[in-house]
Amino acid sequence: MGPTDNSASPVSSEDMYSRLVGYVYVFNLIVGTGALTMPAAFGEAGWLLSLVAIIVLAFMSFLTLTFMIETMAISNAKLRFEMAIIQDNKKEALEHSVNSHAEESQPLINHGTKTDKLHNSPSFEITRTMEMGTMASMYFNKVGLVLFNLCIIIYLYGDLAIYAAAVPKSLQDVACTYKPQNFSCNLTQSESDPCWDEGSSLTRMDVYRIFVVAFFVLLGPFTFFNLQKTKYMQLFTSATRWLAFFIMIVLACMRLGKGEGRGHPRVAVASGAPSLFGVCVYSFMCHHSLPSMVTPIRNKSKLYAVLLGDYGTILVFYLILSMTAVFAIADGGIDDLYTLNFRPHGCEPLTSVVPIQYFLVLFPVFTLSSNFPIIAITLRNNLVAMISMIRANSRSSMSGFITRIVCPLLALLPPIAVALGTNKVEFLVGFTGSYAGAGIQYVIPAALVYLARKDFVAIREGYQHRSPFSHKGWVYLTFIWTFAAVVLVTINRII
Repeated sequence: MGPTDNSASPVSSEDMYSRLVGYVYVFNLIVGTGALTMPAAFGEAGWLLSLVAIIVLAFMSFLTLTFMIETMAISNAKLRFEMAIIQDNKKEALEHSVNSHAEESQPLINHGTKTDKLHNSPSFEITRTMEMGTMASMYFNKVGLVLFNLCIIIYLYGDLAIYAAAVPKSLQDVACTYKPQNFSCNLTQSESDPCWDEGSSLTRMDVYRIFVVAFFVLLGPFTFFNLQKTKYMQLFTSATRWLAFFIMIVLACMRLGKGEGRGHPRVAVASGAPSLFGVCVYSFMCHHSLPSMVTPIRNKSKLYAVLLGDYGTILVFYLILSMTAVFAIADGGIDDLYTLNFRPHGCEPLTSVVPIQYFLVLFPVFTLSSNFPIIAITLRNNLVAMISMIRANSRSSMSGFITRIVCPLLALLPPIAVALGTNKVEFLVGFTGSYAGAGIQYVIPAALVYLARKDFVAIREGYQHRSPFSHKGWVYLTFIWTFAAVVLVTINRII
């Protein structure tokens, strides 16, 4: 896959939209499953530590977001310049053929060097969708490409495992109604408890695993085909998601407004930092899908202001959602999926209105289920690309059995195994964000912009969409920050 790959195709005028629409699309892209696990992470890490951490992580995410935009601009200019060189070479060959009888000592045209042409090269405007994989192929060597693909694949595996656990867990908490006689809101119900009554042969974990199997039986087959997400599905899932978030925030604020808040969160808890780091990284993730959202924006003159507005709004939204939760709900009572705090059979749900209870608990089932096939197909395609890259020197072509059967199974079976083994959604989100997520959000954008700036088309100063953090010290800071954060998270997890 090179710079002239189809993934670098220009955006048609019919597909372009305003900066306001781009703002909404990026907002919807970022806010998702991670937001539902953030209140529990805030409760575990303490409100002040969480407040400081999320502000720092939001800034670091925005920093590397500007790296992505700058790399997209350089890549667009690089592609234009290389296409111009190809056209010039064709023109030169044609003129040489036509003027073959002219004296060789008197050339008709002085074509100049690449450096000369650079000063007259096209602008750095972002008009072609340069996906992260396309840019990686432009700047990374073979080892870098293998590591890039591994990072993307691991992240997608984590994504699928999160979805595969979140949906069955939501269904389990709606289906299971048993409460032990000594049940107390201060105690977490065991997964070994029966699901329905004292004599039930099925435990809560058994029912959860049944839902996991049913989830994969129903949605797994889509991985073997091609499926495009429709506009109407996007509109439905977006409307459902924002209605649910709005209701959760309003209900928590109503409890606090009545003076009925039960939470007394601690200021800072170091042991909760690893999960908080992973959850925040996961919750600000959009870098891998940013090109397809940004390129169609019609007027990009204030692109960084639009994205800064997105991050500022999302930061405020996360703080309102999480802070109202930790002060409204009793300490240790926030579920790893925040929607489960509204379930009908839960302990002191934030609302007694039954239709709202079922809507909030079940809304992840519909929104996450609609995204699962898309992510599974994306993972399948990345596995095919990875295997093709490894077999690049092989004379035999990859068989249809591998692409149509083996790769879809490789995409499905590991998430099945993880989901069957654990239903701890917050742990899965934290683990995915702490490692693969940190690679995609920090390391890859920093490496791309570092290499892109060294490219010959980027020797000019002040080109379009240059990051406000253009000093190379910001790139080094990103690498140091990522290394230090991942090491500390790993140490804390081991201890």
